[in-house]
Amino acid sequence: MIDVDVLVLDERWAEIGDAEAVARLSVEAALSVVAEVPSGDVEVSVALADDATVQALNRDWRGKDYPTNVLSFPAPPTRTPGPRVLGDIALAYETVARESRDENKLFADHAVHLLVHGTLHLLGYDHECDSDAAVMEALEVEALARVGVADPYRGVAA
Repeated sequence: MIDVDVLVLDERWAEIGDAEAVARLSVEAALSVVAEVPSGDVEVSVALADDATVQALNRDWRGKDYPTNVLSFPAPPTRTPGPRVLGDIALAYETVARESRDENKLFADHAVHLLVHGTLHLLGYDHECDSDAAVMEALEVEALARVGVADPYRGVAA
């Protein structure tokens, strides 16, 4: 079972519809494309926040004092019984809305993409070098295709 706990900290996120369903769909899509799927029950927490909240998290945890679209905080591995906690994901409403407008993408599709992206980070994927970025982007495209979201990288220059 996949347990996705969603905390809506900004009412404007209502724009994506059923936040719990969208978050669950996104996390499930990301998990469906990884080679090493976590066994057993997993848990992910999602905060649908605003720029100020995400900026504070970014500053306090990463030393970067500005908002960003998505932050992921992988949980440390534990040997305790119960679901495997993958970690926390936070999205910033204003940044996600601005990016979706600037990139001519549907807001909900962009949010799904960022939730997939954040989930892959929780699973250890990153994009620090070109080869890792290519792997992560391919997984994102595959996950998004499974839920009917177009390739967000199509037409984007490298």
